[in-house]
Formats: sequence, C-alpha cells, structure tokens
Amino acid sequence: MSLQQISKERSCCFTGHRVQKLPWGSNESDPRCAALRIRMYDTAEALYEKGIRHYICGMAQGCDMLFCEEVLKLREDREGITVEAALPCKGQDARWLPSYQRRYWDLLEQCDYVTFLSEEYTEDCMRRRNEYMVDHSSVLVAAFSGRHGGTMQTVNYAKRQGLDVSQLEP
Repeated sequence: MSLQQISKERSCCFTGHRVQKLPWGSNESDPRCAALRIRMYDTAEALYEKGIRHYICGMAQGCDMLFCEEVLKLREDREGITVEAALPCKGQDARWLPSYQRRYWDLLEQCDYVTFLSEEYTEDCMRRRNEYMVDHSSVLVAAFSGRHGGTMQTVNYAKRQGLDVSQLEP
C-alpha cells in the first residue's frame, strides 16, 4: 500500500516534548518514563480498537522516539499497523550523541514509510513536519505538559484543523 492510499481517518500522529523538557531528562529508567510508555502503548492500542492503523511520528529525541517504540511493540500484537517516520530534513540526527543516532536509525529501519519534508535543515522544516503529520491524521496524541514550544504549536494547529487531541501528561 502506498502512502497516498492511507486514509486520514485511519491515521494518527504523535507530538511530544524533547528530552530537555521531560522531568526525568534522559533517564529512561525513571518510573515516570515507564508510566508514560505504558500510557503511550495503551493510547495507541485504544486508537487501534477505534480503527486507526497508520501511526505517524516525527522521530525527535524524547517522547517521539518513545512513542515510535511503543507503536512498534503494538504492531507485533496487532495486524495491519503501519508506522511512518515524518522527518523534518535529511540529517536530523547529525548533531546527536551516537547512542541516539543508533536508536534513531534502528527505528527508521523498522518503519514502513520514511517521509522527508526537506532535503536540508531550514528555519521552518520542523513546523512543516508537524503540519504534515497533522494534515495527514484524524487524531493527535501529545505528550505535553502545557509548556510553550513546538509541541504546543502542534497541538494548537491540530485543534484548529479539527483533530481529536489526546493529551498525555509526561
């Protein structure tokens, strides 16, 4: 199936805080991170039960990667799930630590689709990536504490576009 054949009504996207805005930072062994992972999995599963089959993730460090991992786990248990990595630009990971780069590439290899919104970094490539995800979805899942930034902008854009927004407190 091509991306053009995937209906918006059967698709959801995800946005969430980066590592720097998470209460546990990069310490994923923190119980709060484990609890968020469970809520992510449960939310993805509940959406599956409502007919969602396509999950779009922006693949940033932090909540994006956690959500991608949880959806990939769900895909092991449920049929018909596709995962799309919507990337703001090629080389998104160029300045990341090697451990995050390995994780990123491992996740990309497991995705069914990879969409680049720009060949190179531009001032608006992150916003364009976020709008692409919203424009191709009927539901937005947001790991969001209310802090200003790209996640808030994406949530506000999704609401203006009429998406159902499911908020998970990190």
